[in-house]
Amino acid sequence: MVSRMTLRPVLTALALVLGVLFAPGVGVLGSGATQAHADTKLTHAQATARFSSSGITWSSSGGCSNRNVATCTSFDQLNLATAQGAQTLKSATGCALNITGGTETGHASGTYSHWNGYKLDFGKSTCLTNYVHGVFTYIGLRGDGAPQYKAGSGNIYADEGSHWDVTYYNCGGC
Repeated sequence: MVSRMTLRPVLTALALVLGVLFAPGVGVLGSGATQAHADTKLTHAQATARFSSSGITWSSSGGCSNRNVATCTSFDQLNLATAQGAQTLKSATGCALNITGGTETGHASGTYSHWNGYKLDFGKSTCLTNYVHGVFTYIGLRGDGAPQYKAGSGNIYADEGSHWDVTYYNCGGC
């Protein structure tokens, strides 16, 4: 028979393990990876191959792809879920999409940043803007005054005037 002195530590340990497993966004059974270190990273070549296969274009004011140059558009260290999110957006909207900002230096810092592979900038188009306004939910102004819209997936689209700044927490239903 198991004594009460032996059972209590075992039950405590079990409760801790189950708490970690079922905590949202943390354990293996959670709602998905939410931590910056949990994402598969792509090379620039891997990301551009994905974008090309989906009909997504990209451009840079500097005509380059060096991650360490602010005028370049780089996809080096882009999260796989971010690339998939762009592909999902293209498929859902049918709009022509042109990426104007990736993981290159020069964007705002933070956990869910361009540098860390969570964000892409898309050139503005009537098609994309109409889709965002018509399908996603307006959630208010960002700290810098940019209007924000939230997709059903939880991804956030911020209208920065000349482009859409999109934060991908997941692949958008890929």
